[in-house]
Amino acid sequence: MTATCAKAVILSRDGVINEEADGFIKSPQEWRPIAGSLEAIARLNQAGCQVIVTTNQPGLARGLFDIDTLNAIHKRLYRQLDRLGGHLDGIFFCPHRPSDNCPCRKPRPGMIEQARERFHLDLADTVMIGHQSRDLEAARAAAVRPILVMTGQGRRTLEQLPQPPGIPCFENLADAAQFVLSGTTQVPSEH
Repeated sequence: MTATCAKAVILSRDGVINEEADGFIKSPQEWRPIAGSLEAIARLNQAGCQVIVTTNQPGLARGLFDIDTLNAIHKRLYRQLDRLGGHLDGIFFCPHRPSDNCPCRKPRPGMIEQARERFHLDLADTVMIGHQSRDLEAARAAAVRPILVMTGQGRRTLEQLPQPPGIPCFENLADAAQFVLSGTTQVPSEH
């Protein structure tokens, strides 16, 4: 029996799909997927999920890389996913610094709202998988169900949440994707 997914899954990029770098991912060569993350996206695709990325990229505003470099990083992501039979429906990014007070920068829900408009998402049937409190806050602000992974800054984020956190928590994107595909609504008691 093949799993099916009527949901949209919104992912944070750095720390969820790929390893974080000191500072920022500033080149395609610095972009390295977390083990199992690309395969998880391919499984979500094969089950019929829309998979969308939202990512804060203040390195653009700081001049650490330009839009062509960001596009090259995303092209590397797309190529590696394609080899596994996976894809992303879209990538939304905020190029602003935190001090710019931009409505699309997480923890604000602007990128999720842009994705909802572009893809006609039913936010009640959408989850957001992130590793930082700003991912969880953006999900809640947009009325999307948050899921926390322990990769990236996930463990530190979990320590800062009330106990029990009241949200599903998983070791990595592969485990979180399995939970989404299971259709389970019960919050796991682990972590």
